[in-house]
Amino acid sequence: MRLVPGRSLVALGVGLLAMVLAVGGGATAAEAAQPLVAQPQIGISFTPTPNNQGQCGGPQSQWATAGSFSAPIWIDTDNRPGGCNLAFGVYDPAGLTGDLGISYTWVATPGAIQDQCGNQGSYDAPVTSFKAFGPQILDDTDNRAGFCDLTFQVTGTSGYVLDIQFYPDGDSGQCQFGFPQGQWRTATPDLPVTIGLDTDNRPGGCNLALRLRKG
Repeated sequence: MRLVPGRSLVALGVGLLAMVLAVGGGATAAEAAQPLVAQPQIGISFTPTPNNQGQCGGPQSQWATAGSFSAPIWIDTDNRPGGCNLAFGVYDPAGLTGDLGISYTWVATPGAIQDQCGNQGSYDAPVTSFKAFGPQILDDTDNRAGFCDLTFQVTGTSGYVLDIQFYPDGDSGQCQFGFPQGQWRTATPDLPVTIGLDTDNRPGGCNLALRLRKG
């Protein structure tokens, strides 16, 4: 083939550029074709009892993707009728969390009036491929003696941990073992985290948010 100076070199350059773009486009398309893996989510169910009078604020059911904090729930039980039901779960459609286990234990403190802490016990947050919550616990703390401890425990070798934000927006004595807004404590297989709910007629309440993440 006879090359025509100028015109043939331009044509050759255009052809090479088209080949590079074709290869690049193919790689991008292949990457785009990779399936997206659904990340696990931590769930909080937070529902008022039927006779509640504004003591339970925030979403009543929510799921936060791993790496992000949930929206805070606001707990302000007091001498008004009713209380707040609380439960937790982990949604993992892709099975990324392996043998992860998360439990929550709800107990009255020594000397407390027991019915402030309804359905006391230790429960597993279900880790399933569908959205489900574990058994409900009832917070109905008020001016009576004592309060309720809520302990989060993580088990397994998956490497996932649970971050807990727990902070007051009024009298900090209502949020036992709390910490400043924007800070958190982390529940790991080696270290559970306990928070204490002692809300009553004092100003403000307690905010609770959770984050599941790979440690």
